[in-house]
Amino acid sequence: MDNDGLSNEQTEKVLQFQDITGLDDINVCRDILIRHQWDLEVAFQEHLNIREGRPSAYATESRAPQVVNDRFLQHVFAAQRGPSVPVPSGIGGMIGFVVNYVFNFCYSTLSSIVTAFLSLFKDRERIVTDPLGDVLNFIQNYNEKFPEHPVFYQGTYAQALNDAKRELKFLLVYVHSESKTETTSFCRDTLANPQVIEYVNRRMLFWACDVSSPEGYRVSHSINARTYPVLVIIALRANKMVIMGRMEGYCSAEELIRRLETVVNDNEVWLNQARQDRLERDLTQTLRQQQDEAYQMSLRADQEKQRRKREEREEALRAQQAIEAEQMAEQQRLENIERLKLELASQVPSEPESGAPGTISIVFKLPSGLRLERRFHASNTLKDVHNYIFCHPDAPDSFEVTTNFPKRVLQCEVDNTVVTLVDAGLKNREVLFVADLDA
Repeated sequence: MDNDGLSNEQTEKVLQFQDITGLDDINVCRDILIRHQWDLEVAFQEHLNIREGRPSAYATESRAPQVVNDRFLQHVFAAQRGPSVPVPSGIGGMIGFVVNYVFNFCYSTLSSIVTAFLSLFKDRERIVTDPLGDVLNFIQNYNEKFPEHPVFYQGTYAQALNDAKRELKFLLVYVHSESKTETTSFCRDTLANPQVIEYVNRRMLFWACDVSSPEGYRVSHSINARTYPVLVIIALRANKMVIMGRMEGYCSAEELIRRLETVVNDNEVWLNQARQDRLERDLTQTLRQQQDEAYQMSLRADQEKQRRKREEREEALRAQQAIEAEQMAEQQRLENIERLKLELASQVPSEPESGAPGTISIVFKLPSGLRLERRFHASNTLKDVHNYIFCHPDAPDSFEVTTNFPKRVLQCEVDNTVVTLVDAGLKNREVLFVADLDA
């Protein structure tokens, strides 16, 4: 492999690509990597697709875009004379040169007539069954004869057109014909020229096929090829793929570069405009996408704000309902207590007369500081004492009654147990304390 122009990193990628693909020719590895801008992963995937007979993964469209072939819109370059042959000196040499020239002219004319006559009996629309195979077979055969050349596009004509359209590049189409005497000189001298190789690889895609194959034959008719070898330059102009330049017959490397530069320089403005339009569309699409994303974010923020407000309202409503329920429960409790006081008031025994036998005088000290004095019969129960205190308007709703000394709690609310005042140890005159249990 010629390492001229390759960096250490590129050389390493070539060796890696050869190692993972198993290709014998390292120059082929280099050309494939150049074709794919030194992207090792993309080049390897493309190589697998081609080896398995599948279309390129990077040219998803199988149909070729329509190509406008209008000679008024393209540069047309005629053939040059082939490589200069020294004119022999002397009369005998001149006679031989003229005879040889006439013979070659007659032979070429006759060959063209015979070819045209035979083509009448052939199906001019050959059925293309394996366009990718036709291209790959041509590339393989060409490499065996002419190893130096621009990097071939390893795909069908349709894929090449779609790639050129998508990548906004010039597409150089070469239709090869072995039957033409100038083809060998053109391939050996012109296409193998390093300056031609460098220019084509840097500025455009290069697709080629043999006119003898169905794919090459079909393309030759689509570009209206009449003289071989033939080169056409195709690129995007006003949203259409247009043949911008046509070069028929032999030309030198210097002349080919001049012709390519002429076509490229005159038509680069169309690709630049297409790139600018695409950039503006991408920017517009990106801006629209950003606006949509901002709108969605704003919408989600508004929805989240509404959701929080709704939750806050629901939480406030639940809190209000809880307060109201608590107030209603408290109101119901107070009403129940008032009703119970009314019921128990009728059960409080009447106060005995002062000085009546068996009377116990009790002084009650309420939590508010109020003193109540009441006489009870000794046979009255602690329950009667509890009911008396409970029914008094200044007494707490929940309380306990204790003695002063020794301090003890009187079990006034023990159910199903009758404890009289005497049984509770109360005599004559007592002082009892009422403690608020809710305080």
